[in-house]
Amino acid sequence: MERINKFKSSQLENIEKAATILKRGGVVVFPTDTVYGIGVNAKNPKAVAKIYKIKKRNKNKPLIILVGRKKDAEKYAYLTAKDKILIAKFWPGPLTLVLKAKKIIPKYLTKKGTIGIRMPDNKIFITLARECKFPIATTSANLSGKASATSAIETADNLGDKIDFIIDGGKTKSKIASTVLDISSNTPLILRNGKINLSQINKALL
Repeated sequence: MERINKFKSSQLENIEKAATILKRGGVVVFPTDTVYGIGVNAKNPKAVAKIYKIKKRNKNKPLIILVGRKKDAEKYAYLTAKDKILIAKFWPGPLTLVLKAKKIIPKYLTKKGTIGIRMPDNKIFITLARECKFPIATTSANLSGKASATSAIETADNLGDKIDFIIDGGKTKSKIASTVLDISSNTPLILRNGKINLSQINKALL
């Protein structure tokens, strides 16, 4: 396991190295605008299986995918006018949208034909995602049932040498995970409370 220094423009080679590890089926931990995430190439089923094993995660709990551009959401999910409004308003940011998945998304990542997608407000992650050019399947970088990590040190303590690479971006902006909003049906439903509340969501959709 290796760790890179806090992101600077002169350290793009380190981001490239992390992207290479992901392309080869490795497991990388990175900061987001909420908590640290553990991620793999979403198109690699063996890599996705590693996350479940590392975290001791229930296989019935789907992962989400993170993207580096707002427009990437339309590659992987069917977007309604409401979806586009929420993406424009809250991305990049702490809102995960559960959307109807397109066929390009492997079935092992979907739940009843839906997929959770988010674009974090974090320069390190956005740079990494754009370097990869594929969706990154992820969840919080901690053992299931344990507190989410907000620093690289906490991540290393939680997961140790089970991961291939840690990008150290310092403390995250928040200790609160993203709001998860299921907007795949006519009635928006919050599946997990986070920084963005239902009142803010309804206001954006007025």
